[in-house]
This record gives sequence, C-alpha cells and structure tokens, in this order.
Amino acid sequence: MQIKIAAEVLHHGGVIAYPTESVYGLGCDPKNDSAIIELLNIKNRSIKKGLILIASHIDQLAPYIAPLNKTQHNKVNKTWPGPTTWLLPAGEESTFFLRGNHALQAVRVSNHPVVKQLCDEFGGAIVSTSANKTQRPAAKTAIQVHRQLSNALDYILAGKVGGLKMPCEIRNGLDDSIIRPGFSSTGTDVFQD
Repeated sequence: MQIKIAAEVLHHGGVIAYPTESVYGLGCDPKNDSAIIELLNIKNRSIKKGLILIASHIDQLAPYIAPLNKTQHNKVNKTWPGPTTWLLPAGEESTFFLRGNHALQAVRVSNHPVVKQLCDEFGGAIVSTSANKTQRPAAKTAIQVHRQLSNALDYILAGKVGGLKMPCEIRNGLDDSIIRPGFSSTGTDVFQD
C-alpha cells in the first residue's frame, strides 16, 4: 500500500524519500521540472550539478539515454541490477534539469527491492539523490529523514536501506573511468551530495 501511495505522490508532482542501496534517497518524476526544482530547493542543491535517475530495469531509462552500442550495453549489464551508476550519453528526454552542466546522464538500475517496486508502480525511472540538505550527512532511516526534511517532503516511504556502507560507485560509460569509488572506498561525487 505504501508503494502505491508513493507512486501516486510522484505522479502528482510530489517529492518523496525512499530507501536505496546505501542511504535514503529523495525522488520525484524526472519529467516534471517543477518537482525537480522543488527537490533541489529542499536539498539546497545547485541545478548545475545534475541528478541520478534510478530504475528497476534498463527499459525505464531508455527515454533519458541515447541507444547504447554493444560494448556499452555489455558493460552496464555486467553491473546491473546493482549499485553502480553509469554516466551515459543523454537521450531526448534528458533535460538540463536532470543533467545540469553535464553532457552525460547519470543512471542506475537498482537491485534494492523497494526501489524496484516503486519504479514499477510508478511506471518508469525516478530521480534519486541523497536525502539530506547539502553538506549534511545523508539519512539512513525514515526517522532521520523525518527529523531533517519532513516538513519539506510530500511522503516518506518507510523501509530498510541496503547493506552498502558507502554511496554507489559512479563510472563514466565512455571511457570506464571511476568518477566516484563506491562499496568500500571513499570519494567525491559530482551528482550526489
């Protein structure tokens, strides 16, 4: 029932919090510019930095990324579903609101059960950025989200975050370089605060 409510809130332009692989995420409909602006305002995050899109399968990302060649497809399929975000050539529906000042779109196919159910119920990919104000620690529980952001959010989807201790790895799909190490490493992120 909570998944259905969260998906409805997304369809109506709301901003929600939901559990992901390592932290709670903030999400909205990637086709709703007003919702994206609201999400950025909640985080106090610059639109220039860009945002990650998260999905339950690669087909949900198709509007936001250019068609992948065989090499790119094989590369991402080795890590998906899973905790690797790829920077891939942007598709027709990847806007400045999603990419910021970047030419590539950040995307991930998640293996987190709540994320998968949420994206399937919503019917597509959603925005994913850590649930926190910029420069503050990301929330790892619904209670932490509530304490830090509840007055600004339209819905908090309760659930457990995955077992990752670090944020998801980010890789460049053009040259395979690691933009942000993940899993057991530390690093900086141009897409997530």
